[in-house]
Amino acid sequence: MLTLIKNGEVFTPDYIGKKDILLVDQKIGYIQDSIDVPNSFVQINVVDATDKMVVPGFIDAHVHITGGGGEGSYRTRTPELQLTEATLAGVTTIIGVIGTDGTTRSMSNLIAKARGLEEEGITCYVQTGSYQVPVKTLMDKIEDDIILIDKIIGVGEIAISDHRSSQPTAEELAKIASAARIGGMLSGKAGVVNVHVGDSYEHVRLIEEVVKTTEIPIQQFYPTHMNRNPHLFEAAIEYARNGGYIDFTTSSIPNSKDDWNIKCSKALKRLLDEEIDIEQITFTSDAQGSLPKFDEQGNFIGLGIGKVSSLFAEVRDAILTEGISPEVAFKVITQSPASILKLDQKGRIMKGKDADLVILNKKDLTIDTVFAMGKIMVENGEAVVKGTFE
Repeated sequence: MLTLIKNGEVFTPDYIGKKDILLVDQKIGYIQDSIDVPNSFVQINVVDATDKMVVPGFIDAHVHITGGGGEGSYRTRTPELQLTEATLAGVTTIIGVIGTDGTTRSMSNLIAKARGLEEEGITCYVQTGSYQVPVKTLMDKIEDDIILIDKIIGVGEIAISDHRSSQPTAEELAKIASAARIGGMLSGKAGVVNVHVGDSYEHVRLIEEVVKTTEIPIQQFYPTHMNRNPHLFEAAIEYARNGGYIDFTTSSIPNSKDDWNIKCSKALKRLLDEEIDIEQITFTSDAQGSLPKFDEQGNFIGLGIGKVSSLFAEVRDAILTEGISPEVAFKVITQSPASILKLDQKGRIMKGKDADLVILNKKDLTIDTVFAMGKIMVENGEAVVKGTFE
């Protein structure tokens, strides 16, 4: 199948001007100033991208694809992700995680859901384990999961600095990181440890202790929710200055009037002002995860749910409200996560890469068209491919 996208302003995510892009089956075949539609050739689907921006398909590296949570008992177990919740939000690649509930949410279920989403049209990988230590793997060891299971690219989300965590020690976290690192090296995968960071003033101290006392580099860890509250955000800046990756969560709920999440678009602006490298910064949605609300005594008092749609909403705000250039803002959901997670075929518009593209209306930065592996999933803002049970 051939698709020709004409006259779009192309962001790779770096801006390269007005170009034509030819998609050949699931790959980007050619990018040129102008590509003519040949006569007497096979049928080519031509998409007019005049007055539109063409950007890489978005990567959401932290999604509870099988649902999550349940902190308010069984009835609060959140539902699994549906295909169009991702595609309508421009997301073409997802990393699935389990989260708090490592008992009724299993690794076999997580991998089955990932394969189901791929059958429906988008790319999906997973992390092995959940909040708890010891890590509940699919096979016997973390290394076995990463080396032998194609869908498993790392470990997580392991919870620290949180009353819901299993209170791991630095030694336990070091062993997890070592196993993930070895598994990644032997399989050509990232092998990162995705770390859930809670509200505690301990912040990322446990990670820093591992880095200080072992040979494991700080880049082996991928801490998330780093905009959870103001004091953690300040710690995140210092952590990034030391070379660490930091991930901000776009879905949020305040735990008290004095404890609001730092809005991702504003967090990005602050980090850029602090001259933190954009390659160290990502946004993820925490979609389908429960967003529990607790009082000062730690009692459960309410619940929200993460949404994939929050991902691009924050990038859009970063551009339109915070004045961040599009080519920089797009990187936190394209090039940066692709680099951190070693997703070599994702996150960039280049010849030979996977044909994951989003076409945006230039005037208001709304999503017009979405391609996943060369197939149109969304057209004129409407889903043209739906999940099996949608």
